[in-house]
Amino acid sequence: MRLASLKAGGRDGTLIVVDRAMARAVRADGIAATLREAIENWASCAPRLATLAERLEGGHLSGSFAFDPRACAAPLPRAFGFLDGSAYLNHVELARRARGDKLPDTLETDPLMYQGCSDQLLGACDPIPGEESWGLDFESEVAVILDDTPMGVSPRDAATRIRLVMLMNDVSARRLVVPELAKGFGFVHGKPPSAFSPVAVTPESLGSAWDGQRLHGTIVSTYNGKRFGAPDAGREMHFSFGDLIAHAAKTRALGAGTIIGSGTVSNKDRATGSSCLLERRMIEKVDSGAIITDLMKHGDHIRIELFDASGRSLFGAIDQVFQPAS
Repeated sequence: MRLASLKAGGRDGTLIVVDRAMARAVRADGIAATLREAIENWASCAPRLATLAERLEGGHLSGSFAFDPRACAAPLPRAFGFLDGSAYLNHVELARRARGDKLPDTLETDPLMYQGCSDQLLGACDPIPGEESWGLDFESEVAVILDDTPMGVSPRDAATRIRLVMLMNDVSARRLVVPELAKGFGFVHGKPPSAFSPVAVTPESLGSAWDGQRLHGTIVSTYNGKRFGAPDAGREMHFSFGDLIAHAAKTRALGAGTIIGSGTVSNKDRATGSSCLLERRMIEKVDSGAIITDLMKHGDHIRIELFDASGRSLFGAIDQVFQPAS
């Protein structure tokens, strides 16, 4: 089952069900007005949404319409919580080296995580607003949406709370991150709103691409028309989503609709490329002593899409242009 939110309909959009080909959609009238409502009442809404999805696939709905990702907000246009981990150790090592930071002693046992902006999430085709002086970067990631999750949940049980999977562009302001972290109190300016794929997909609809804890497939980042990176999202994810969720829930319950991000997808094999500019810049510095790749300039274009083993796009594409903040 694939779900999306039209921008029409207020702050939380209007919930629609999308077919597997991402060609047709139908409003979820009479089931839930928004995805936020559906997630908060998942036990009763999910079976009815699944039935609607089956009818849409069968072509028996007169109210269906052509699906247009550009008309969509983020699947959850706003969320009660958004926390982003860093599950790929290769990325952690490169990012820390770029900032001149030491690697934590708990690198392999305790996930890194920050709590970010959740009240204004960007749609897949929305522009990235900002100033060039901020040093903006894209980060290609996987994210999940949770049902109610209790405090102290185990990693195994945490994974059973995942209701939807999607892609994310975790936008980062690199030149604002370092001075913020130097204060010893975490991100604020360095992490503006993130963007999400046009559709969110139930784990059971992902087939073999979802193993219960990780999403497998090639996450392709195309930057200004050229392939920038295509690492596998599952192979080197050191901390599973169960681990990340359990970490986030150590001292608090997580409300239905909380979003958890994987961190930048990264493989040690340099032939797969990178999922953010920071990694490319750090590799250049290590290899040649000089950074060649610039951070984002106004007009730069990033496209992020994940493909399964058969080459099928699972979530549609995040397709954004960096524009001046208005």
